[in-house]
Amino acid sequence: MNRLTPEQCFQIVQFYFENNGRDFHKRILFSDEAHFWLNGYVNKQNCRIWSEANPQVYVETPLHPEKLTVWCVLWAGGILLQKR
Repeated sequence: MNRLTPEQCFQIVQFYFENNGRDFHKRILFSDEAHFWLNGYVNKQNCRIWSEANPQVYVETPLHPEKLTVWCVLWAGGILLQKR
């Protein structure tokens, strides 16, 4: 993926202003979700834990542990939060 030039960035912003009015920023949504395993498992792709204990210790876990998923959306109108 190539980086945008300042001129291209300006053209994108100008396009939004022309097509969505001056309040287009109020329509932008940012969302994310996170999974919290109830057995203490931590997804090492999303979280780093620094410890003096041996990280190579083998811990047996069930195939499908119970988890809680939290989904959140941030936008100009506020915050939407859902737990599953």
